[in-house]
Amino acid sequence: MSPSSPPAATVVPYAERLGLPWWYALAGLATAALLATEVWLGGAGVRAWLPFAVLLPATAAALWWLGRIRVAVRDGELLVDDARLPLRFVADAVPLDATGRREVLGVGADPLAFVVQRPWIGGAVQVVLADPADPTPFWVVSSRHPVELADAILRARDAG
Repeated sequence: MSPSSPPAATVVPYAERLGLPWWYALAGLATAALLATEVWLGGAGVRAWLPFAVLLPATAAALWWLGRIRVAVRDGELLVDDARLPLRFVADAVPLDATGRREVLGVGADPLAFVVQRPWIGGAVQVVLADPADPTPFWVVSSRHPVELADAILRARDAG
């Protein structure tokens, strides 16, 4: 029998969409319909149907836009929407709960930090950078699964 080398650690890519909860969409569309109904009650002709034709699709588009952000770890990079961070510049990734996120982004927050924060998502990950040429000290990225995201960032960094 020949000695075999241990299997290489596989890096599982991480992906998450920071979408809105379904009830935000329901509440937003209900509010837009109520506003359109208010205008409809006071007018005739074009003023009767135009608020429904404009407000409901505009609200749906705005709600979609708010929930479009994607967070991913793949190909040696942390991707947050259209921002890219090569993982070789990551010193540490710290998962934060709602209290930790509030502390990092609170009164003493660093104004140079890169922040993608969604208020409807409680957790976040603080990614500390180790690039002396970059004035950004850290990234704070919202995540529904901050422990898994931090673990994926560190595993991908160590594998690369």
